Amino acid sequence: MLQRGGLGRSPLARLHGGALPSLRRGLCSAPPPVLETPPPVRAGWRPIRKLLAANRGEIAIRICRAATELNIKTVAVYSKEDFGSLHRYKADESFQIGAGKSPVGAYLSAEEIVELAKQHNVDAIHPGYGFLSENTKFVKLCEEAGIAFVGPPSGVIARFGDKTEARQLAIEYDVPIVPGTETSVSTAAEARTFCDSIGYPVICKAAFGGGGRGMRIVRSEGELEANFNEASNEALKAFGDGSMFIERYVESPRHVEIQILSDGTDTVHLFERDCSVQRRHQKIVEVAPAVGLPADLTQALYDDAVRICKGAGYVNAGTVEFLVDPKTWKHYFIEVNPRIQVEHTVTEVITGVDLVQSQIRVAAGQRLSEIGLTQGDIAKRGYAIQARVTTEDPAQDFRPDTGRLQVWRPAEGFGIRLDGGNAYSGATISPHYDSMLMKVTGSALDFKSAAEKVSRALIETRIRGVTTNIPFIRNVLQHPDFVAGTATTSFIQDEAHRLFDFAVVENRGQKLLDYLGELVVNGRSVQGAAGPVTPRVAPLLPIENKAAPPPGLKQVLEQGGPAAFAKAVREHKGLLLTDTTWRDAHQSLLATRVRTKDILAIAPATAHALHGCYSLENWGGATFDVSLRFLRECPWERLEQMRELVPNVPFQMLLRGANAVGYTNYPDNAVHKFCDVAVQRGMDVFRVFDSLNYLDNLKLGCDAVGSAGGVVEAAISYTGDISDPSKTKFTLDYYLELARQLVAADIHVLAIKDMAGLLKPGAASTLVAALRREFPHLPIHVHTHDTAATGVASMLAAAAAGADAVDVAVDSMAGMTSQPSMGAIVAALAHDGRATGVEMAELFKLIEYWESVRFSYAAFESGQKSGSSEVYEHEMPGGQYTNLQFQSTSLGLSDQWSEVKKAYAAANNLLGDIVKVTPSSKVVGDLAQFMVTNGLDEQAVRQQADTLSFPGSVVEYFQGAIGIPHGGFPQPLGAQVVKNLPVFAGRPGAELPPLDLDAAMADLQSKYGKDVGETDLMSHVMYPKVYEAFKNDTERYGDVSKLPTRAYIEPMELGEEISVELEKGKTLGIKLVAVGQLNAKEGTREVYFEFNGMPRSVKINDRTAQSTKVVRAKAAEVPGGVGAPMPGVVVETKVKIGDPVELGTPMLVLSAMKMETTVAAPGPGRVDSISVKSGDDVEAGDVLITLG
Repeated sequence: MLQRGGLGRSPLARLHGGALPSLRRGLCSAPPPVLETPPPVRAGWRPIRKLLAANRGEIAIRICRAATELNIKTVAVYSKEDFGSLHRYKADESFQIGAGKSPVGAYLSAEEIVELAKQHNVDAIHPGYGFLSENTKFVKLCEEAGIAFVGPPSGVIARFGDKTEARQLAIEYDVPIVPGTETSVSTAAEARTFCDSIGYPVICKAAFGGGGRGMRIVRSEGELEANFNEASNEALKAFGDGSMFIERYVESPRHVEIQILSDGTDTVHLFERDCSVQRRHQKIVEVAPAVGLPADLTQALYDDAVRICKGAGYVNAGTVEFLVDPKTWKHYFIEVNPRIQVEHTVTEVITGVDLVQSQIRVAAGQRLSEIGLTQGDIAKRGYAIQARVTTEDPAQDFRPDTGRLQVWRPAEGFGIRLDGGNAYSGATISPHYDSMLMKVTGSALDFKSAAEKVSRALIETRIRGVTTNIPFIRNVLQHPDFVAGTATTSFIQDEAHRLFDFAVVENRGQKLLDYLGELVVNGRSVQGAAGPVTPRVAPLLPIENKAAPPPGLKQVLEQGGPAAFAKAVREHKGLLLTDTTWRDAHQSLLATRVRTKDILAIAPATAHALHGCYSLENWGGATFDVSLRFLRECPWERLEQMRELVPNVPFQMLLRGANAVGYTNYPDNAVHKFCDVAVQRGMDVFRVFDSLNYLDNLKLGCDAVGSAGGVVEAAISYTGDISDPSKTKFTLDYYLELARQLVAADIHVLAIKDMAGLLKPGAASTLVAALRREFPHLPIHVHTHDTAATGVASMLAAAAAGADAVDVAVDSMAGMTSQPSMGAIVAALAHDGRATGVEMAELFKLIEYWESVRFSYAAFESGQKSGSSEVYEHEMPGGQYTNLQFQSTSLGLSDQWSEVKKAYAAANNLLGDIVKVTPSSKVVGDLAQFMVTNGLDEQAVRQQADTLSFPGSVVEYFQGAIGIPHGGFPQPLGAQVVKNLPVFAGRPGAELPPLDLDAAMADLQSKYGKDVGETDLMSHVMYPKVYEAFKNDTERYGDVSKLPTRAYIEPMELGEEISVELEKGKTLGIKLVAVGQLNAKEGTREVYFEFNGMPRSVKINDRTAQSTKVVRAKAAEVPGGVGAPMPGVVVETKVKIGDPVELGTPMLVLSAMKMETTVAAPGPGRVDSISVKSGDDVEAGDVLITLG
């Protein structure tokens, strides 16, 4: 055992009691040596063989480690809530305390702790900091029980614990003080009397506690009562006594404290710590030694600290705290903290002194001189900085965060010391205790290097699952005032504008695991993925051509502008091609679900193979909202990335006239702004169309594109059949007159947009030839779909009649509802004067690639096996075909698809035989599904129109919300649908006031941060709800565009491994290891991965386990019941029970897919009951409201 006379070794060896024993557990067969108490300093002490840590977390672990190094057996205590905490495993024995008490109350159970210590033969109790560390009653209980208290005796704690008596001691020993109350005060009235005598500002401080709790600054009389009461209540809860001490408040001082050690006879200091970086009196970053203090000041601080402690008979470790006025370098006594401090680590690092071991040795009766701690033996070297890492969110006023630590990977390395508490991967951070996760202490020979050490460690640290204050600490460490050593206690408040400006912590890997885990537990998440499981087929990428791609028409456009571009197109000798593979082709075949990743992979090869093409149609239309809505990708980022990889071929997009890329009307300035931003981001050719060929809407789009500097390609939307003399609505004369009006609008290119593939070869020859005769200098561009398998013939006919460019798709993405085969057109014209300039060998590379990639989208295939001439009957656009089929399946109409197609033709007739392209095609589709769902044919709709609750898009159509169709609205149906609702007399958007873009941007930045830019603004303007959902998904799952396509669509299989390249040089390896059993209480499953070779798990809510299907009565069975016209979700209830209603009164709004339907009252009555609420799922026919 360690005897008092056996310490005649070097100071360092004596400090540690000789060779340090290895950390051992309580299972040693031989009894450990003990720290034998010498002849007692105070009567009743005994050898320390077993020590109890009366605390939790980091300091309890620190105590156990120090004791174990001294061969002392350790005991831990823990509350019920701390059963899984690490500190109980670091001790040889651990016992639960505080049964029936609060989580904090358990650790304040003084009598129980002392009784437990007696039962288990504990020789000493170390209180740590907080809880009972300054509780005089607890110390007395230890003394009465004959248990050594590792800290000052009760009398000393009582003297220094009372702020008033502590001030008297300071006065007695000539230590400067700030004016304050001579005794503690208990009421706001007492406080006011004193404050009136010395003036404001003052600070109210807990009279019997510390650590920043129970403190408030009061700057005026009006603030006194509320602040005093708050501080008093806080002190009462933390320390059991709400008495307060009040003193004059020194503005912006530095907070400097002196570490002392005393054995009751000798008292030494271990230099100073600067604790000025604090928030609401809670220290955040501590430094030793202080930077920039005059030498005479530091010496005065040492002398004053030693003198007051020695005079008071202080024993053990303590801290004497001072305020230092940096303007005058005067210092003022604050208090003595009679315990070990949280920040003791920085002192240990610069002095090499183990303060906790020293505490235990002194408690055992050893003299400082015997353990090498005379003042002359203590030296300092270098600087140390301690940062407290907490689960507090500085962006939310340091709101404590709780949750499960998904990742715990603290940094290490030279010059870094870590003191952790209860943190480990999988640990749950509870709301019951202090939010500190660990203390990171960095050291170096100079202060700046020490700050860099800590900063590096925090950068390297990875903590996931809870929010931490690390971004804030990093800002502190890098702030010039901190680096210069001039930070004061007002530093955080004064520099908030810089300290609270945080870099975004992306947490990319963990978010991707959350997404992958979601799929594993709950299945596919991408809407429309209803087809077979995606096969494992690797895309066949061609060998990379590292040469720069040849110049193309993009360079003509850049050098000469849109007019030069149009001139070059018209003068070109061969047939120019537009490749739609990157947009319309996959919209038509794969529900617009092709991801950016798969487009970018083939982009360099495309830039070479198609360098001479008119354009790549790759943006706008449905791809815009689908990217946000279903692919969780930013369409603007897609555009910019494509532009970077294809610098030579013009890009083309679809612009819905006054609707831009949306489905509704926007203020004119919003459309103009959209086109401006699109041109800036790389768009070139804008195919401007209107779903009804409504000229006013077309002109707005043309004006917006022209003003932005884009190529205006105005489109005639083709429908009907000009070769059929029996069809007299959309005739050749109609299209020629429309063309004349468009040409007068100063366009660059005229397009024929055949959305459904209705343009037969003969009609193509007739229409193009007529346009060419009338407009010999204007480029003509023809677009069709190959739905009836006549697309190649029609495009060849158009070319022969004088078309300059036609739309095609790469063969493996062509045919059916897509565009005609590029290869077929290229081969057909290879040897005449209209050759396309595309090399078949280069094209084959693209064909092979897209053929292999298409397997990845098997889940979105429509199942269509061939072309279908029935399109000439239903006239459904190719781009709508697969989407409408998916919607019909979602609405339970999959086995009635044939009826939906027939109803589509009937709906077209009901609407007046209209041009059908988004959004008018959506109106027709919505009405068709409505008819099939409710068992209505065309005649029934006409007969029951007065009482039917039509889909919202149909009502809006008849109101004129998307324009006025050729020939006007059919009557009386239009009046029956609209009823008393207002109607538009002209272009709907003309009535909208300009959008305040600056205000909209400010709102977005206030919600999502300053990084929000113009592209975000435009996405928000076009689709506010979709954009918000996209931002929420991005926040939850990160950038899922980085995932392999199969992993994005399909759940991973056990044992499956994937690689995810986040950016150049950063690749993640992810392997699915196991899926846990259902946690019935939480409704969750734990999904286990290997993440870069390390175990990682995520908890996922199992939606199937939590779901309970509500079975509702059917309206047909309930008298007065109003039923759901189709399956959907209740969006809004517009009436209350008891409300009177008339025929057509809107009562409720349903949403199904993209279609909203207002359920109107079928007749007069009163609302007797409402069976649903917002968010409820309903089936067709479910009773929604009962009328009396």
